[in-house]
Amino acid sequence: MDVEELSFEEAFARLEEAVRTLERGDLALAEMVALYEEGVRLSEHCARLLDAAELRVTRLAQGAEASLEPPPVDLPGRAATSNGLAQA
Repeated sequence: MDVEELSFEEAFARLEEAVRTLERGDLALAEMVALYEEGVRLSEHCARLLDAAELRVTRLAQGAEASLEPPPVDLPGRAATSNGLAQA
């Protein structure tokens, strides 16, 4: 399976398993290098997924904050302020 098709949880679990296997040190050098390369790809994929999730949460939080602010009130003869209240 291509790393890019894995969910965060699947990729992270495979990364943890790769780390455990590498820490055991019972693989041939070529196998260790290949597993290390896979671990790098998994780590980068997890980082991209986390960045995307963080961006979504930030956008949602900003949208929620914006929706809590009342719209500016424009009354004749008074200037609207950023808090939605009119100034004389």
